[in-house]
Order: sequence, then C-alpha cells, then structure tokens
Amino acid sequence: MKEVKEMISAQKSEKRTAAQLLTECLEQEGVEYVFGIPGEENLELIHSLYHSGKIRFIVVRHEQGAAFMADVYGRLTGKAGVCLATLGPGATNLITGVADADSDGAPLVAITGQVSTDVMHLTSHQYLNLSKIFEPVTKRTKLVMLPDTINEITRLAFKYAEGGRMGATHIDLPVNVAKMYVDDVEQPLKKETLPLEEPDEMNIVTAARLISKAAYPLILAGNHAVHYASSEAITAFAEHTHIPVVNTMMAKGIIPCDNPWCMMTIGIPQYDYVNTLFDQADLVLAIGYDLKELMPRKWNRNRKCHIIHISNRPADINKFYQCDVQVVGSIDSALFRILRYVQHPFDSSWALSIRKAFQKSVISAENDNSFPLKPQRIIHDVRSVMGKDDILISDVGAHKMWIGRLYECYKPGTCIISNGFASMGIGVPGAIAAKLVYPNRQVITICGDGGFMMNCQEMETAVRLGINIVVLIINDSAYGLIKWKEHDQYQEDMYTDFGNPDFVMMAESMHCKGYRISKAEDLPVILEKSFREKMPVIIDVPVDYSENSKLSEELQLLSV
Repeated sequence: MKEVKEMISAQKSEKRTAAQLLTECLEQEGVEYVFGIPGEENLELIHSLYHSGKIRFIVVRHEQGAAFMADVYGRLTGKAGVCLATLGPGATNLITGVADADSDGAPLVAITGQVSTDVMHLTSHQYLNLSKIFEPVTKRTKLVMLPDTINEITRLAFKYAEGGRMGATHIDLPVNVAKMYVDDVEQPLKKETLPLEEPDEMNIVTAARLISKAAYPLILAGNHAVHYASSEAITAFAEHTHIPVVNTMMAKGIIPCDNPWCMMTIGIPQYDYVNTLFDQADLVLAIGYDLKELMPRKWNRNRKCHIIHISNRPADINKFYQCDVQVVGSIDSALFRILRYVQHPFDSSWALSIRKAFQKSVISAENDNSFPLKPQRIIHDVRSVMGKDDILISDVGAHKMWIGRLYECYKPGTCIISNGFASMGIGVPGAIAAKLVYPNRQVITICGDGGFMMNCQEMETAVRLGINIVVLIINDSAYGLIKWKEHDQYQEDMYTDFGNPDFVMMAESMHCKGYRISKAEDLPVILEKSFREKMPVIIDVPVDYSENSKLSEELQLLSV
C-alpha cells in the first residue's frame, strides 16, 4: 500500500499544472521579465515563475508601477512587456498603466489572478468581472476556464499585443484552474512572425504623383514609424527629396536632430512655430501617424492639406484627416518604392526659415543663469550630459511640454513621452524598465513633483535591483501644467498648490543619493556626478514656471 501511494505521488509530481504551462508559454514568447506583486490567487503562477530558469520576476511596490514598467519595456523592445497582479484591488491597480500602453500603442500583456470558477456565480470576496473591466482598455481579454486552453490563449494574447496597431491584452487566470493538471501533449505554441504586406502599386504611383505636384510638401512622422523601425527609411527619403520632417512627441528622434531636414516636434496645446509649417504646406505625408497621439485638428485646422497616409494599417476616420490616398503596408517598402517615381529634390527654404526663427526664440533662455532655473535651461543642461543613445523618460506635467518642444534626439526610443493616454506617474517605473533593457546606457526621468509623488515608492524597487537611474524632480510645489492652463483660460490659479517633503532627505531615507540644486551653474556638474553613482539618484531642481505664461503670450502672437 505504501509503495502504491509513493508511486501515485511521484506521478503527480511529474505532471504540469496550468500555471506551469503558462510559464512555459511565456518562455516560448521570449519573456525576460514579469513585473508584479504576489497575491493569494496568483501564487501557483508565482511558484512556477520562481522555478523558471529564463524569466526574472521583478517585485514592485504598487501594481501601477508594474504596468508602467511593462509599458515602457514594450515601447523600447517592440516585445510585449508582462505585468502580473492578484484579483480585485491588485487587478484594478494595473488599469492605468495598461490603458496607457494600449492608448500609446505599446505591446503589453497583463495577467491577473481570479477567484475559483465554482464561486464566480456567487457573491465572492474580492471578485470582480475583470474581463469586462479590462475590455475597454485592451485589444483582447480572456478568462481561462479550462487548463488545456492556456497555450492558445497566451499565444493569442501576444499575437494581438504585438501585431497590427500594438497595444495591451489581458489574461484572467482563476486560482483553481491554475492548479489543474494539463496533459503532456499540451505544449507552448510556435511564435510566428509574418512579414508586413506590400503596398498596392497603384497607390504608390498615386502618392508619387501627388508629391511631384506639390510645392510645399511636409512629412509628419508618428509613433507607428518608431514601432516598425522606419527611422532609416524616413531619413533616406528626406535626404533624397529634401522634404522637411516634423515628428510627433512619441516619434522624437525618428530623423536625427542634426539632419538638415529635421524640423521640430508638434504636440503642445498652443499654436507653435511648427504649426506655421502646416499652415503653409500644401501636402502632408503622414508616415506612421496615430491619431491618438495628436488629433489632426491640431495641424489641419483649416482642412486644406492634401494628405498621403503611409502606414502599416489603414487610417482612422476623422473629418480633419481626409486622405487623398492611403499607402498601407510596409512603411520602408512604400518609401523606397515612391522614391523611384519622385525625380527632383524640393526647395525647402520656406521651412528652414521657420525652424531658424524657432531656434532663435529659445537660445537666450537656454543659457540663462537665473535661479530658480528656467525650464529651457534645465532641458538644455540635461541634453548636454546625455549621449546619443542615452534614454530620457518624461513623466507628464508642464515639463513634458518643454521636453517635447526642446529636447533634441538623435535616435528613436531615446525620449519616451506618454502622449496618447498621457498618465502622470510613468517616470520612475519607466526609468527602471529602461535601465533593465539597456543597463549600459544613462537613463534619466524628468518628473514634476506631482508626478513623482504618484509612484515614488518604486525608488525602493530601483535600490533593490541595484541600478543607477537619475530622477530629476522639477519642483514648483504645484500641479504646474494645470496651473498653466488655468492662467491661460481664467488668468488665475485654483487648487493646484501643495507642499512637498524634503526630497534630499527622502532620497537618503530610501537608500538613494539626493542632491538639491541651489544655482543654475551646478546642474550639469550634479548630473554628471549622478550618473557615476552606483545607486539611484534624486535631484531636486527648483523651477521658474513663470516661463509657461510667457511662452503662451509669445505663441499667441503667432496664431493671429
């Protein structure tokens, strides 16, 4: 009898659970990290991940931080970042970061624990219908009801997250299903990468004819061009045709900032110098442009532009974005094929003069030694110590407008700005993910004091991981972007001021290094010193945000 029990026990130990199969599927997908927090209902999966030889589980201090880490991992790699939470409040804490990834087109797979399937029809502790909750903020969400469907559900989750317009997906794994055994025949499914379709030749010819007829053509490069690695193709196209290139905030660096055909970034709420380019343009080549990152009414307010849509997916419907032709398929192939029919370079002196006027308008503030520091000076000094491959993660706030407008990039993926969902709190967890992906690059996040305090707990995660990220806090003791908008609209501010902790003492209490800037000349020195530290660094930088209203007044004259 004893031998029979031992034999049965040995057979059970050799069987795989659904959670183990899910871990194998994640390994098959090439997952390096899972960001999350252990909980009672995801312990079976946690146990399986613990024994994985390929996946590293990163314990965070809040599920929102886990989702933002997976979000930025997806932006930088093009592979789905994975975040994990338990049921109920753990799952709902993921929502903001998951929605951010989906809105910004970043591949992400969220996995949540769930109550047992035999009590879902009852009033259950911490039970929520998570599929319904995640449905509006993901491309696909599935509840696992049977253990032998894990491999199909996981492959579909990654296929949808990484394919087409990238975004977020969700897998909901009940606690009892996770513990069920699966047959040996159930294995991870193969990951297949299909080539992008070739654009239709008729549309290629039509696009080339429109370009050849144009007097003032302009390229608008967007986020999808970054996702599909079209930087070299766009740069080559601009250099052959001399058509100037404007990028969205999420496509910074798509053409090197020192390239003569690189213009400016569009995206701040005000009518800016870059908008005058669109007012003069008679044709816009929208390449990899995503309407979620920048509404077309911002640049086609008079609806007079002829538009060529070039992207891996068809254009969305919008009355300000009526395309003369859509070239759908491989962006790189489309651009090189169009070049065969476009014979002459254009005279782009009209655009170059506008860029020169813009550069002249900012140069004095970039070298201003006044204190508190002007935001222009802060951005200038950060750029001066960052290499071409180094990464800046922008949190959301008034500083994001200055980064978007002034921070120049040589390569895509070196300045990450959330501009589809535009969620505060992405900075610190995003910087952690960036440093994990690129441990040999300098990584800095610029946060407002409001955004920093939303996920400052992840500084402990950075300390525990032993990584050097630099967190530069723009300190104005207020929700600066909202105060800016209040001043523009009502000429007064309301309910935006708050107090702050001593950020240097806070840094030291969390086993980080802390610095406070007391004069403008110190910032470059402190930045260089911070990147040499062996631990996370917080730099407290007082800012003069009176520059916000001054910028609004300056730009208002342009729109007249």
